[in-house]
Amino acid sequence: MSRRCFSTAAALAAASLAAPSLRAQGRIEKPRIALAVGGKAAFYYLPLTISEQLGYFKAEGLDVEISDLAGGSRALQALVGGSADVVSGAFEHTINMQAKNQFIEAFVLEGRAPQIAMGVSTKTMGSYRTLKDLKGKKIGVSAPGSSTNMVANLVLSRGGLKASDVSFVGVGTGAGALSALRSGQIDAICNTDPVMTMLEQKGDVKIISDTRTLKGTQEVFGGPMPAACLYTHADFVKNNPNTCQALANAIVHGLKWLQTAGPSDIIKTVPENYLLGDRGLYLASFNKVREAIAIDGLMPEEGPRTALKALASFEPSVKPDKIDLSRTYTNEFARRAKEKFKA
Repeated sequence: MSRRCFSTAAALAAASLAAPSLRAQGRIEKPRIALAVGGKAAFYYLPLTISEQLGYFKAEGLDVEISDLAGGSRALQALVGGSADVVSGAFEHTINMQAKNQFIEAFVLEGRAPQIAMGVSTKTMGSYRTLKDLKGKKIGVSAPGSSTNMVANLVLSRGGLKASDVSFVGVGTGAGALSALRSGQIDAICNTDPVMTMLEQKGDVKIISDTRTLKGTQEVFGGPMPAACLYTHADFVKNNPNTCQALANAIVHGLKWLQTAGPSDIIKTVPENYLLGDRGLYLASFNKVREAIAIDGLMPEEGPRTALKALASFEPSVKPDKIDLSRTYTNEFARRAKEKFKA
């Protein structure tokens, strides 16, 4: 009997000690979040849209206000300028910023391939043969400095061209991009889906580089290339761990849903204007990029190294020996979210 009493007392004592800790883990430091994204209608950010539309952020106790900007570089500027707490954007920005001695950290992955394709206009470049034909031409990207710009730079560098050999034009990731290419305002385009599939299927472009599949990404980058993720200042992650955990939970919940979602589920969930007036082509685009969407929010070990190698190949300011990749991301929050949702 005395042993039982002692065991009960010990258990109660342990519970009383653990209770404050458990409460601390559940308390969200910043329930209202300003989140910036550049081109939210693109499949690149589909996990963000799904998590928002299905109420997964609210389910985690968050009030997330999403600002949709012209491109990823604008979203990054919002974070640096203080008008955004968190960005849904390309992972490589964490490396670029560290090269400028500013530390931002990715904490949940949305895409495991860039889902970016580059094509030349069949209208203005019908005689295209090699990358050198792009010298002096206008290339449309979502926004200067964005991930689409980065992929375009990488493709050009492999043809012996520098960024200064062409003119980059910001065209967004929606109807404006379609119009710019079809009207002849640009000679080539590097963009995401559904824009690229729509241009491709209508015969408006000839695809010359494609990272919408894992195989295509391997061919272009030589390894796994992380794409969209949630990132923020390293200090924000340190000071708001429960908030970051809630955000990661919501995204991984969305990724889990996407694993089994059918075409009709997608159509019912995304806003009507994301379809760009053609449901069939939108779904064709989704099928093309589906494998590029992250599964569980975890950053693959080789991914950051691939990104660093790619950036260093055309960006002189990025010195591989000066970049600490361990400070560009953490899998701590995604790992817990994966366990929670069995993703």
